[in-house]
Amino acid sequence: MHTKEEKIKAFGRLLDVLDALREKCPWDKKQTNESLRPNTIEEVYELCDALMKNDIDNICKELGDVLLHICFYSKIASESQQFDIADVCNKLTDKLIFRHPHVYNPSQIGKPEPKPLPYDEEGEKELPENMSQAKTAQQVIENWEQIKLKEKDGNRSVLAGVPDALPSLIKAYRIQDKARNVGFDWEDKSDVWTKVHEELHELEEELCKGDKEHSIEEFGDFLFSLVNAGRLYHINPDTALEKTNRKFISRFNYIEAHSIRMGRPLKDMTLGEMEALWNEAKEMEKGNNNNA
Repeated sequence: MHTKEEKIKAFGRLLDVLDALREKCPWDKKQTNESLRPNTIEEVYELCDALMKNDIDNICKELGDVLLHICFYSKIASESQQFDIADVCNKLTDKLIFRHPHVYNPSQIGKPEPKPLPYDEEGEKELPENMSQAKTAQQVIENWEQIKLKEKDGNRSVLAGVPDALPSLIKAYRIQDKARNVGFDWEDKSDVWTKVHEELHELEEELCKGDKEHSIEEFGDFLFSLVNAGRLYHINPDTALEKTNRKFISRFNYIEAHSIRMGRPLKDMTLGEMEALWNEAKEMEKGNNNNA
């Protein structure tokens, strides 16, 4: 692995190349926040795909692509004297210090080399004493939202920090998780199943009535309750659904490949034939998992 000096040198090299490209490359020169935004979304999804596959080489590559976009937005902002990459780094560092009073004294905010506890400096604490004594990951999580509300430029409310543009499944999880951090949650996680069954029953009733609008509403409530159940049992619903998506694709591709070898289109196969091939693919997966 590289030394801290080597890491700083590599980051500086990246900034130098970006400066040159912004000045000399016709494509880089014309980019704006608006034009880069779709590419940024794509790069983040590519990173997420590499993470799901645990593809180390591609994780490294895609992290670089995401880093490029962070630097590019900072470069664009610096050209109109709004902020630069140093401001981005300093704001992030100060936020991390403020949100970790169990590691840093808040008086260290703005210091070039913040020192972890124990600290000798005097300084009025901006947070309750108990927050500086968090010993477990759960205690840190419980303090997190309260600390964010105390930030100068922090969220105005607990749920204000959930981005509007998040995909709905991830947004539901984040909403519930943030509410939990301030105590709004089930006392016993098993109680959630009563709510799941209740929402499923209400959905079935509306579907039987043929009421489209109410069915959509109840379907949303049912999904929200399932996300809640996943959260309580420490299952990320987006990760779980993506694993199922990949599993379905793999098995369906097996059926399709078989039909091509036979010269028989999928639409000419019976459901029973396709189900038999599906089960074959399923058994192959089990064998591969056992051999792994």
